[in-house]
Amino acid sequence: MTVLVTGAAGFIGYHTVKRLCQEGLEVVGIDNLNDYYSVELKHARLKELGSLPGFRFQAMDIVDKPALMALFETHAFTEVVHLAAQAGVRYSLDNPDVYAQSNLVGFLNVLEACRHHRPAHLIYASSSSVYGTNSKMPFSVEDAVDHPISLYAATKRSNELLAHSYCHLYGLKASGLRFFTVYGPWGRPDMALFKFTEAIIKGLPIDIYNHGQMSRDFTYVDDIVESIARLRSKPPVPNEPGAGVNRIFNIGRGQPVPLLEFVDCLESALGIKAQRNFMPLQAGDVVKTWADISALAEWVDFRPQVTVETGVAEFVKWYRHFYQI
Repeated sequence: MTVLVTGAAGFIGYHTVKRLCQEGLEVVGIDNLNDYYSVELKHARLKELGSLPGFRFQAMDIVDKPALMALFETHAFTEVVHLAAQAGVRYSLDNPDVYAQSNLVGFLNVLEACRHHRPAHLIYASSSSVYGTNSKMPFSVEDAVDHPISLYAATKRSNELLAHSYCHLYGLKASGLRFFTVYGPWGRPDMALFKFTEAIIKGLPIDIYNHGQMSRDFTYVDDIVESIARLRSKPPVPNEPGAGVNRIFNIGRGQPVPLLEFVDCLESALGIKAQRNFMPLQAGDVVKTWADISALAEWVDFRPQVTVETGVAEFVKWYRHFYQI
């Protein structure tokens, strides 16, 4: 069995590749290694993955359709885990074209490749941001998601709709995963935990938006990967033989944590008090996220387990080791 992981040098991609290789699978990873954040960090992840048996990496952009099609023709992928995307809500305010290319054109290319080469299962990353201004809590996969408030969220919702269309038209089987605020070792430098840790260690203030009146369903990366590992071997079941299906799952802890409590956990793990700079709510941000994970629990008998206290401590441990602090 050979699995394709797009975005293999990314945060979730790195952990996913590692898990799949540990399970004895052949994994081909691709990534365009863009400079949205530290390319050095991406290369460090790839260096770690390079020692794993069964892993092969190829630098490639999913926007390059001929190259992607050639890759699918070379390898008979049994499954595709699509994690490549232009991430970040605030970055989309100034760089919309990048999101249209990577998240829309790139995903369409992945669907076209799956249409012609028929992997047994396509797993693709969506986001909790698709819930936008929804006020009903917790967020359920049954809820309408018609009001995204950032371009990033709109592209992720578009991915879900494109996947639904391709599954209906061409008999594909796909699982869309709405990730809720993923954090952990090897995390992205543009995410709050990484930025807060760096600033606190350097004695700099941290920016806390909406004056701290925010909550997030923080989800540790190992729980994300465990969900992917369980779902990959259990594609959704269509109602009719030969038909396709696109099923959506929330992947979250199922337990919102106030942002200030999250900062408290970080201070405790670092042993340093933060200088807190309270700021207004930023464009594109939502005040609260909370995942209803009943669909995930029902389908693969798993609920994310790692507490914020444990997860933040593991990140700090990695950060100190990686940066030799």
